[in-house]
Amino acid sequence: MSDPPRKDSVLGIVGPCSAGKSTLIGYLHDLGYICRHIAQEHSYVPDMWLRIVNPTVLIYLDVTYPISLQRRPLNLSAQEFEEQTKRLAHARQNADVYVNTDPLTPDQVFQFVLNSLQDLEIQP
Repeated sequence: MSDPPRKDSVLGIVGPCSAGKSTLIGYLHDLGYICRHIAQEHSYVPDMWLRIVNPTVLIYLDVTYPISLQRRPLNLSAQEFEEQTKRLAHARQNADVYVNTDPLTPDQVFQFVLNSLQDLEIQP
C-alpha cells in the first residue's frame, strides 16, 4: 500500500527576474496550493530559501537574460543578471522541480510544474 498524496505542502518558487514566478504562483494558488515566492535572487545568503521557507517542494524557474528582457524590461545589466544566477546556485542545485522557461508559454510552465507535482504526489 502506498502512502496517500501529501496535502498542505508548501511550494517554494525561486528563479531570476522575469522567469515567471509570479504567474506560476497565481496559477497554483488558484488550484489551492500554498506557494511562497522566495526572493533568493536578491540575497547573498546561499540557502535563504531553506532558512525562511523550508518548502516541501522547491521549484526553480530559469530564464536567460535575453528572454527576460523580452518578457519585461529590466533595469539590470547582463552582469547584474549573472550575479542573480550565482546567488540562486544553491537553490538550483537543490530544486525538486527545474523548468527552463525560455521556450515555454506560462500555460506550458504551469502544466509542466503541475505534472511534476503529481509525480511527486503533492496535492493542494
